[in-house]
Amino acid sequence: MPADRLQTQRFELKYIIPNDVAVRIRDFVQPYLEMDSFGARQEDRSYPVHSLYLDSSDLALHQSTINGDKNRYKLRVRFYENWAEAPVYFEIKRREDNAIYKERCPVHRDSVKEIVAGRLPAREDLSDVSPENERALLHFSRLLNELHARPITHVSYRREAWMSHDSNRVRVTMDRNVRTCPESTVRLEPAMDCPVSVFGDAVVLELKFSGRFPVWMRDLVRVFGLRQCSAAKYVDGVVRLEEENLIRVRFPRVHEMRGIARRQLRQIRSAPQFFQDRLRSLAQ
Repeated sequence: MPADRLQTQRFELKYIIPNDVAVRIRDFVQPYLEMDSFGARQEDRSYPVHSLYLDSSDLALHQSTINGDKNRYKLRVRFYENWAEAPVYFEIKRREDNAIYKERCPVHRDSVKEIVAGRLPAREDLSDVSPENERALLHFSRLLNELHARPITHVSYRREAWMSHDSNRVRVTMDRNVRTCPESTVRLEPAMDCPVSVFGDAVVLELKFSGRFPVWMRDLVRVFGLRQCSAAKYVDGVVRLEEENLIRVRFPRVHEMRGIARRQLRQIRSAPQFFQDRLRSLAQ
């Protein structure tokens, strides 16, 4: 299991880059960061991440991101290992303007299905009991039931993670082989049915930090000519599934269309050149 040292608030900058650039960035960050201890033990320096995303029947959380709402959130159930005693993490990821806030709590695997079905959680459901984890789980349950959320998709990828030596205030992650498939149950199995690639052979690079943007990160962006862009694995994954006729998205209300068009234009302008053609095709 990867190191569980999440910050409650931070900033995230995302970039979609070719793999050869990602390999060079790995060399760049080594003097400043250390590799996640779990990933360091793996042959490819990365570990698997599996997330079950929950949403309403009309995909309200998906549409909130598509519309570019400044204040929005996602609900997901995340797991790394496929064995009975491994905890499963309930996560709320909120965006308020440019800041990211996360609430996360570990839950016993045999409690997950009932909580996702709407049962109110209890202290016994937690694999690590603390007031903070109890609050996070209750908040997750409240949002889930208010939204009548249910499982929508399974997203998986291999994550290479680097973090600051003495804390988790600075992280660099590189996510490869991002795949998604429709998922309406709580199987918590790594196997995927007819997965679709979300970003192809490209790598999703994320620069994460609390407080001020580190000077060396500014240098990294400048040296490699990086251009910030949107890379929402759940949202972009739903778009890809819709393209493949594997999932249906209810057509948005008329007043939402302007927001969608604006967001598509922002994505096209900020995306790397090799990714712009696909975004343009989605905007048509």
